[in-house]
Amino acid sequence: MSVLPLVFTSGWASGINAYAVVLLLGVFGATGLTDEVPASLQRTDVLVAAGVLFLCEAVADKIPYVDSAWDSVHTVVRPVAGAVVAALLAGESGSLPELAAGAVGGSTALLSHLVKAGTRMAVNTSPEPFSNIGVSVAEDLGVAGIITFAMFNPVAAAVTAGTLLLLGLAILVFLASRIRRFLRRRAQRREERRIAAAGGDRPRE
Repeated sequence: MSVLPLVFTSGWASGINAYAVVLLLGVFGATGLTDEVPASLQRTDVLVAAGVLFLCEAVADKIPYVDSAWDSVHTVVRPVAGAVVAALLAGESGSLPELAAGAVGGSTALLSHLVKAGTRMAVNTSPEPFSNIGVSVAEDLGVAGIITFAMFNPVAAAVTAGTLLLLGLAILVFLASRIRRFLRRRAQRREERRIAAAGGDRPRE
């Protein structure tokens, strides 16, 4: 069977939490649950690094505004991770060219990352932290569930991931006004900090 469904699903999940994808695939491969995972993802050092980074993301992702800063840093990391994982999966199976797999995984990861980052901006317009925690937990469970599902039924998992991606893009359009409000508020805070810093640097008379 072609590895394309797993490539697409792993790309979608990487755009939300790339470290969880690497960790889960590595564990599934190391425990013999699947033979689709390359040995490079099953290495102990890779699993340890992915586990530590996953824990860091699990904390940062639940703190208002810190989550958006984390997302900004990972605008490059997640698509690259999605492309690399996809290329490794394709190279292991031999049923799909690695370059094509990387393009699918990377582009899918970028789209799902944009949905995640945009949704978090909209959530951060609310003053309480509980919505951030709820959304973050839902994302973590969603990634774990869809990757696990893909091990047993890759086609159905890919269809589910595609549906969630389209739904996320539609929600992103719906939340556009709240995202603009978040960006204006962040720009205002930066300007206030700049003015405060400039005032503090003025020489005393």
